[in-house]
Amino acid sequence: MAITAAMVKELREMTGAGMMDCKKALGETDGDMEAAVEYLRKNGQAKAEKKAGRIAAEGLCRVAVKDDKTAAVVEVNSETDFVAKNEDFQTYVEAVASQAVNSDAADLDSFLAESWHLDASKTVKEALVDKIAVIGENLNIRRFAKVCANDGCVVTYVHGGGRIGVIVEAATDVVNDGVKEALMNIAMQVAALNPKYVSTDDVSEEYKAHEKEIIAEQIKNDPKMAGKPEKVIEGAVAGRLNKELKEVCLLEQVYVKAEDGKQSVAKYIEQVAKENSANLSIKSFVRFETGEGIEKKEENFAEEVAKQMAGN
Repeated sequence: MAITAAMVKELREMTGAGMMDCKKALGETDGDMEAAVEYLRKNGQAKAEKKAGRIAAEGLCRVAVKDDKTAAVVEVNSETDFVAKNEDFQTYVEAVASQAVNSDAADLDSFLAESWHLDASKTVKEALVDKIAVIGENLNIRRFAKVCANDGCVVTYVHGGGRIGVIVEAATDVVNDGVKEALMNIAMQVAALNPKYVSTDDVSEEYKAHEKEIIAEQIKNDPKMAGKPEKVIEGAVAGRLNKELKEVCLLEQVYVKAEDGKQSVAKYIEQVAKENSANLSIKSFVRFETGEGIEKKEENFAEEVAKQMAGN
């Protein structure tokens, strides 16, 4: 399969690997993008967390809360940052969030087909089309998530003026200012450190096995580990996997406000529960970051790649 400049560009942005490394990876995998990502990771030239790609789209995330039990977060994209800062657009995104927190839609298509709460004669999709006509720029309701806490409460947090929107759901028999403040701190932690799971219990054995395979290949390609006994290599693999899980699992992360710089989020939750005589635990979280995984425009990067490829 012919490897194009656009393919090299896409792989580079997905992995952060060098241009010629990406070209080689695509050649070795006959242009299979997923296999090329695996190839680069196994050779230590890419990191799993970069797979989502560079954040490039504009727009806003907004949250809406209803009676401490229900919350929704939405992401609405625009073409330019100028529009994202427009008051009319911001008001519209808030209205979309309000629609979402009262919606029973199970997916985006169903959501777009609902009656628009500000004008029942239109659907959400039709109201979006009208807003596009007014603003004069393409807009897109990209996604939404609704969280209902049946045995606790929800807390929301918006960072960077709408760049990141977070919902944290907790199971708790006490909902007071102390508990809410703690959950807000956890929401800020989620925004800052971008965990993937609540705890290691949520991580599938399939994921762990896959990551162990990747780590094993990385160690195999590490000159410092050459000739090491199998037991040492197995220990290194387990150690790196545990370290990775601590980074991607919320409760295992170091709490960002820990006074000793060591306290985990789990220990912080235990401390708050004790101080407030509460049975408190984190059930789930949602984190939206505006434009994650979307590339805004091509610019001239493909031409640059093509020229370098032609010279090699």
